[in-house]
Amino acid sequence: MSHWETILIVDDEKNTREGLGKFLGSLGYDISLASSAEEALAIVKSEAPNVVLSDIRMPDVDGMSLLHQIKALDAQIPVILLTAYGSVENAVKAIKAGAFHYLTKPVNLDELEFMVKKALSSQKLELENKELKKDIIKDKYEAFEVISESQKMKEAIDMATKVAQSDSSVLIQGETGTGKELIAHLIHNMSPRKDNSFIAVHCASLTETLLASELFGHEKGSFTGATERKIGRFERAHNGTLFLDEIGEIPESMQVKLLRVLQEGEFERVGGTKTIKVNVRLIAATNRNLLDEVRKGTFREDLFYRVNVILLEAPPLRERLEDIKPLVEHYIKHFAAINHKTITGIADNALEAMKHYNWPGNIRELKNVIERLIVLANESVLELFDLPNDIRGENISSDNSLAFSGDNRTQGNIHDMEKEMIRQKLVEADGNKSKAAKILGISRRTLYRKIDEYEL
Repeated sequence: MSHWETILIVDDEKNTREGLGKFLGSLGYDISLASSAEEALAIVKSEAPNVVLSDIRMPDVDGMSLLHQIKALDAQIPVILLTAYGSVENAVKAIKAGAFHYLTKPVNLDELEFMVKKALSSQKLELENKELKKDIIKDKYEAFEVISESQKMKEAIDMATKVAQSDSSVLIQGETGTGKELIAHLIHNMSPRKDNSFIAVHCASLTETLLASELFGHEKGSFTGATERKIGRFERAHNGTLFLDEIGEIPESMQVKLLRVLQEGEFERVGGTKTIKVNVRLIAATNRNLLDEVRKGTFREDLFYRVNVILLEAPPLRERLEDIKPLVEHYIKHFAAINHKTITGIADNALEAMKHYNWPGNIRELKNVIERLIVLANESVLELFDLPNDIRGENISSDNSLAFSGDNRTQGNIHDMEKEMIRQKLVEADGNKSKAAKILGISRRTLYRKIDEYEL
């Protein structure tokens, strides 16, 4: 039986190292021999053996010192130590120093064979876990990668990249669904805190009591239902990043407590007396203009300046139309995979219609629309008539829609067809805009906007 693994045997006694080498070689392993720690280190640097088998008692540098030096070079290499002076004390000392195992001389060959196999299996598992962790980190980063081709979003990403290296508080301002939490994740993943926790709290969904418990934790019995101690989000985010979404929704009494934590880096759990110190980087987000809230007296001015060290704007989707195509393509691929559908893309006129929609729910709305389309799709390409009515023509009903009927969906440009349809319905209504809007199934406000847009 042959193996690709290399075993390095280190012993100043020639008969011992050659005898062990012959035995392990007969099991199919590649064998390297060293008579001293110095020679062994040179082999470790040049060949990177899979396992090191070393005597403890050697002249000049002993096996324990060699163990430390090998671990400094490559912590993944298992080291099995051998000695004729075995004792529980030495065994414990060797294991604490990082040895994989400890065997006494004369070596039991069956035990040695078992231990080498175990060391190799352990090394393989550790390396696989390391690679898996890399993949998880990579997948996590890619999951929070901002998809954008627009200048406005690129500017926001550039700013996020710059502020990531600092520890300054960041306030991300933007409409609902613009990807504020995505930007917060991006900042965290590029920061020196990236290996520690990113903890998010959605403030708008919590009552004042629940918010206090979520942020600071609580002690057992501190209120009805507190049957055990709870660790709060600030504690969980220690040495990491705390993301407070919709910080503008926090009640004023909680704003005072939050300000204290940000200023002093300490707090007490609800119902507790012990002061807990934390080191947390704060990123906050809001869909409100917090400066206006300060002027209204609903948001504390001192807290505003504490969280607003760096202001970052998340632009709405209607201001980054260049991003609709890559976002749509991304979500088609994502939801097609999840739903086991073979969807190859989207028709040009459907994509064009999406670019002319206002997207009040921004990226979140776009994502939900694509998911719905994928789930309901019967063909491999998403077509214009698959889109919801409000996206393909401002709630124009299919009964009255010349532009969007199945027979006409491939004829001409969507806007030319829409313009012609509106013109026809205005003629039918004798110029009565209210009547025309009713026929079209849209609001008068939308009709007036379309009339201006098409100069009818």
